[in-house]
Amino acid sequence: MDQSVALYIVPTPIGNLGDMSPRAIDVLSQVALIACEDTRHSGKLLSHFGISTKTIALHDHNERARAQWIVDQLAAGQSIALISDAGTPLISDPGYHLVSHVRQSGFKVIPLPGPCAAITALSASGLPSDRFSFEGFLPSKEKARADKLLELKEDPRTLIFYESPHRIEHSLTTMAQVLGDDRQVVMAREVTKTFETFLSGPVAEVLATVSSDLNQQKGEIVLMVHGHRTAEDDEAIPTVAINTLKLLCEELPLKKAAAIAAQIHGLKKNALYKFGLESDL
Repeated sequence: MDQSVALYIVPTPIGNLGDMSPRAIDVLSQVALIACEDTRHSGKLLSHFGISTKTIALHDHNERARAQWIVDQLAAGQSIALISDAGTPLISDPGYHLVSHVRQSGFKVIPLPGPCAAITALSASGLPSDRFSFEGFLPSKEKARADKLLELKEDPRTLIFYESPHRIEHSLTTMAQVLGDDRQVVMAREVTKTFETFLSGPVAEVLATVSSDLNQQKGEIVLMVHGHRTAEDDEAIPTVAINTLKLLCEELPLKKAAAIAAQIHGLKKNALYKFGLESDL
């Protein structure tokens, strides 16, 4: 572990204990103190890995008051680690005010890489991942939830939300109403755990599945929504179709190749033909 005095941001597993990194164990074992969202919850994790470091509670209700005390400990030469109940601290979890105050006070903040439900789910979603926006939890009140989704309706990025089991039906229903029944969504449930499940399809279809299967209304949920697409976007040519067109053009005239590639991939032949002309195939 880096021996300099610092606040360490340490991710912890979101379900599978095998995802705890050796570096995380090393840091948590060597710091003077671990700030936990819930000391009882984290106590089980620490005990599993044989970590006996002293813990204190740092949560939404005491973070501002606790921040200066932690800075005082750093000033006294004591390194401290911050963990949340699961995943990476600060991502829909406490820690922002603490990190900001520590940095403003002139002390180092050293982040460790590790588990994050939003990124883990996105990587397996099949949705565009080149641009995305993490939005945390949607509002619990119906009107506020609808207003938030209306604000995001034309955002072209993939949208990522966390959702609780007892609100998932309500959120999917509001999405169908505001974004449209056919907006593509992926619901990742219990990621990295025994009953990990991914549901994907038009929001109305996913809602129907969730409503008819109570098992889909249990556990931790990451809800991902395809970004807004314009008519021009809908005509974008998939890479696999472009590769097919290139191969066919090696043996056939462009017009014939475009027609065959369009038939194979269910696309408009004129769009493929236009692409071929612009690309000098």
